[in-house]
Amino acid sequence: MTHLPSDQRLPLLLSVPHAGKAVPLPAQPYCILTEAQIIADGDEGAAEVYDLSPHVEALISTEVARAIVDLNRAEDDRRKDGAIKTHTSWDEPVYRSPLPPDLEEMLIRYHHRSYHARLSEMATEAVVLAIDCHTMAAVGPPVGPDPGRKRPRACLSNADGTCPNEWLEGLASCLRDRIGGPVTLNEPFAGGYIVRKHSAEMPWLQLELSRAPFLSLQEKRLAVLGALRSWCAEWT
Repeated sequence: MTHLPSDQRLPLLLSVPHAGKAVPLPAQPYCILTEAQIIADGDEGAAEVYDLSPHVEALISTEVARAIVDLNRAEDDRRKDGAIKTHTSWDEPVYRSPLPPDLEEMLIRYHHRSYHARLSEMATEAVVLAIDCHTMAAVGPPVGPDPGRKRPRACLSNADGTCPNEWLEGLASCLRDRIGGPVTLNEPFAGGYIVRKHSAEMPWLQLELSRAPFLSLQEKRLAVLGALRSWCAEWT
């Protein structure tokens, strides 16, 4: 195993698309969600867990709430849990009345397209692997692949090919060593829109870390950083 200096930036791009809590001003008159509902629909703790910008080549996040614009959906996905949602993952209505089409287009243009354009720009030779970083509810919500089921401490996914399986398995092993619990592959999540859309530009995988309190947020952050360092030392 190659020794990796602790002050060396890891050749990774981290995408954190669901850490935001903001409702854009034009959408505020329509939105009926409370602050608690907005937090529950997003990736609570993600901003703290993945606060690793000094340690990686690049990190991108956003302020917009997932309940308003979901960056991990195709922009033309208009399901209730699509890019412009009508309901949260807990099946709660987002708006008092449907958004005007021009407002939906503005939200997509300013938030969704700009985020994905930045991801494409970051596909440089300095990045070996990009990771779409999330936190997940400890039990599957009503709108999800596993409603009512207890989830593992972490799930890694590569949509059957967005990065080599050996890389996925290697990072899973590094994570298990750090969090002391089960890490599943492609179950309950198989890889979302971001990893699928951008995998032609560079290798991608998706990381979901449970919001269950098996560690504090700071301990989870250090566990993720340690796992990433171990993976990079072995695979880059």
